[in-house]
Amino acid sequence: MRIEPLGLHHKDVLAPLLRAITVPISEYCFANLYLFRESHGYEVLSDGGLFIKGRTYDGSTYLMPTVPAEQLDASRLQELLRDVDLLFPVPEEWLGAFDPGRYEVSFHEGDADYLYTVEKMGTLAGRKLHKKRNLLKQFLEAYRHEALPLTTGRLDDARQVLDGWQKESGLDRGGTDYGPCREALDRYEELVLCGGITYAEGEPAGFLLGEEVNDETFVLHFAKALTKFKGVYQFMFNNFAKILPPKYTYLNLEQDLDKENLRVFKSSYVPDVLVKKARVRLRRYV
Repeated sequence: MRIEPLGLHHKDVLAPLLRAITVPISEYCFANLYLFRESHGYEVLSDGGLFIKGRTYDGSTYLMPTVPAEQLDASRLQELLRDVDLLFPVPEEWLGAFDPGRYEVSFHEGDADYLYTVEKMGTLAGRKLHKKRNLLKQFLEAYRHEALPLTTGRLDDARQVLDGWQKESGLDRGGTDYGPCREALDRYEELVLCGGITYAEGEPAGFLLGEEVNDETFVLHFAKALTKFKGVYQFMFNNFAKILPPKYTYLNLEQDLDKENLRVFKSSYVPDVLVKKARVRLRRYV
């Protein structure tokens, strides 16, 4: 068995495997794993097959498969799971592959990804989103604005926004996702990321950054903006949804990590789907 820290050199091997899984779960993107490798202590475990070894935000150690559950060697998986707490994140549609006599399944609310239809984000229609429409209207009326693709020539403007966002947070950089987001900008092309940047009154005001997770879902890993531009987040989400290629049905805004501010923010857009991620444990008496 070989175990090594997850690095950029694993991209050519892992990215195609993760993309072939086709689930809409945000962890099944190489860029996500790479950018948060330190937060989760990600390692690549090679044992015939490949697993990602990591640690959940609440402290459980786990293995993440790089192929669908039905392709896993059941006996070897049981051996490997004796050294960690969980197999995670496991899509609900894979659970039939696990014998309930040997495995126990649980779900944690903070793990679930928030999915919204692109149509909803592009229209903000409906009574429950009227506050979002009002904020969007205020932004459109208050500021000269421009939304452009986040190309390499505009990355410095995005870095300026990120620095301003960090300052507004009042936290040190270790208390936010500043580091992973900065690295996403620094390795934008290497990680094959895509995004958009918004200008207001001629000033960089906000940006979105993400990637395709499957044929119908685009995941946004980062959304950063300067709150002095009221309504900028509503504008960015709305505009980005409008310009996404028509093949995408969903925008994934990832999980809330049991953080109340993230839960309130993501719930306020009224998710169409909460994608549950199972935590699968080997029963210890097996």
